[in-house]
Amino acid sequence: MPEPIIQVSRLTKVYRVPERAPGLGASIRSLFKPQHSDVPAVTDISFSVEPGEIVGLIGPNGAGKTTTLKMLSGLLYPTSGEAQVAGFTPWQRQPDYLRRISMVMGNRSALNWDIPPLDSFQVLSQIYHVPSDQYRQTLDELIATLDMEALLKKPVRNLSLGERMKCELVAGLLYQPDIMFLDEPTLGLDVAMQRRLRTFLKAYNLQHTVTVILTSHYMADVTALCPRVMLIHHGQLIYDGALHTLAARLAPFKLVRLQFSAPVEDFDNFVAQWSAVEQLPLENGSRTLRVPRADVPQVTARLLESLPVADLSVEDPPIEAVIDQIYAEGTL
Repeated sequence: MPEPIIQVSRLTKVYRVPERAPGLGASIRSLFKPQHSDVPAVTDISFSVEPGEIVGLIGPNGAGKTTTLKMLSGLLYPTSGEAQVAGFTPWQRQPDYLRRISMVMGNRSALNWDIPPLDSFQVLSQIYHVPSDQYRQTLDELIATLDMEALLKKPVRNLSLGERMKCELVAGLLYQPDIMFLDEPTLGLDVAMQRRLRTFLKAYNLQHTVTVILTSHYMADVTALCPRVMLIHHGQLIYDGALHTLAARLAPFKLVRLQFSAPVEDFDNFVAQWSAVEQLPLENGSRTLRVPRADVPQVTARLLESLPVADLSVEDPPIEAVIDQIYAEGTL
C-alpha cells in the first residue's frame, strides 16, 4: 500500500475565549482582571488519507470541520497533536508545501475584490511560478467547464456568491496542487452548476490523482464524490469509513417501493404477515414498505408471487435521514 499523504495524530485545537458579565462595572473589572474560558473545537482526532482519495469531512455546524481544514492547511496552529501532509508540517507554512496544496472556502475570498478575476489569476500564476503554456491551458479548461467566460472582466465585488465560487475554484486549481481542501465548494451554486462542479471534481481527481478532503452541508456533494466519510461531532471523530457502511449500520432496513397494475384489496392485512415490516404513507400512488435488510429477499419474492406488481424497487434510506439521526443523537 502507498504511504498516506495525510497523517494526523491526536490533533487538538482549543480556543481561549474572553468572558465577562454584562454591565459597566463588569466591563471595568475585565480591564484589570480579564476572565477567559477554554472552548475545545477539535479534540484528539487521528486519521490518515491515501494519495488520490476523496474524503468527505461531515458534521453539523460548529463540529470542528473548518478548524480541522485550517490546521491541515497551516492557517491555524494546533493546541496539541501532530500532522504530516505530503511530508510537511502544515503550520510551518513552507513555500514548497504551499505550492502543493490548495484551500477553497465557500465563505472566504482569496481574490482581490476591486479587480477582475482574470487579473488575480495572472498574479497567482506568477506567485506559483506556473509556466505560461500550462497556465493558459488550465485556465481555458476551467473557464469552459464552469461556463464563466462572462465573469472574467467584472470586479469580484460585483459577482454573485455562486459566480465568485467559480472564480475561487479556478484560483485554487491554476497551479495544479496535489492536495485540495474544499470547504463548502458548492455554496451558492444552482442545482445544475452543483452537478457540473461535482462531475468536474471527480474527473479532475481521476486525471491528476489529486487528494481531496471536502466539507459540505449538501449531502449530494458527499454521496456523489466521497466513497469514504469522516464524521466529526462536538470536535470528536466518531466515524471514519465507507459512506454506505454508515448508512447500513444506522438504518438496518431497506425501502421497498411498489406500484400495482391492478387494485389490491386488503393490502394492510397482507403486509401484517411480517411483524417487522412497516408500511409508510401512500405517496403519489406508490406503496412503500420499510423492510429489515435480512428479510428483503423473502418479502420481495412473496410480493411478486402474490400481487399484481407493475414495478418494484429496493432502495437504501436517504443518507440525509441517516446523518440527521446522528446529529440529533450525537453518537453512533
